[in-house]
Amino acid sequence: MITSKTSFLALIGNPVSHSLSPIMQNAAIQYLGLDLIYMAIPCENEDLEIVINSLKKMNCKGLNVTIPFKQKVFDICSEISPVAKKVKAINTLKLNDNKDWIGTNTDIDGFIYPLKNLNLAKKTALILGSGGAARSVIQGLIELKLSKITIISRNNNSLDGLISNFKYDIDIEGLLNTNNEIDNLIQETDLIINTTPVGMSNTTNYDVIPFGQSFWSAINSKTIVYDLIYNPSPTPFLKFCDKKGCMTIDGTNMLIAQGAQSLSFWTNGLEVPFEVMHDALKKYL
Repeated sequence: MITSKTSFLALIGNPVSHSLSPIMQNAAIQYLGLDLIYMAIPCENEDLEIVINSLKKMNCKGLNVTIPFKQKVFDICSEISPVAKKVKAINTLKLNDNKDWIGTNTDIDGFIYPLKNLNLAKKTALILGSGGAARSVIQGLIELKLSKITIISRNNNSLDGLISNFKYDIDIEGLLNTNNEIDNLIQETDLIINTTPVGMSNTTNYDVIPFGQSFWSAINSKTIVYDLIYNPSPTPFLKFCDKKGCMTIDGTNMLIAQGAQSLSFWTNGLEVPFEVMHDALKKYL
């Protein structure tokens, strides 16, 4: 029951109306018997600082941060975890005893979760897209000890930025999607990860696959294909790859695992029930 003593957690971003985080987080909170609620708060760009500073004065215990604020919240944090600094993105904020924000990133742990037992050390990966999500994916692949990463993108500037950021950590290269080498790479790679929004249900291109169907004529049935999108599940890209015989992974487990890690961070290390969160989401996916 919500009372005058109930504290709250929230997701802040724009847009947030499509988010399923409140469903899974409130299921876990109820299971754990915590006097908390989790909600989604839409926020305009120009209002970010005043909204987050106002939440410090309320009964707020922590925040998840999503597009377009994962970089912008750096300026309001008094402490930032090394992994958040490395990937240049914060997705979780917590108030310390001095009522100052601590920032961290749980997306890396979320991304790794469904890959941990697949023995990917010394194998190769292709990443589709060079936006903010690609940074967490690269860091996750480094932690899984892959041997080489190739990023495919339409944006040469963002490719150069990623290569520069991670070139001392792993063998990494960037290719524009028009490069002639890509067919061979697609055929030979062990793992492909889509970090683009292509195929997401709330976008105009929800019925297409990244770079078009003909781009994937060389895909190998032994390749693992991981799409970070969780709605729809499966995406058109995963349906296509499944028909080619590939092992496919959608973004549901990443969503849950990063959310569980955030809730554990806010509650000082409580063990958060993954299955409870998963069961709550199944009704909506």
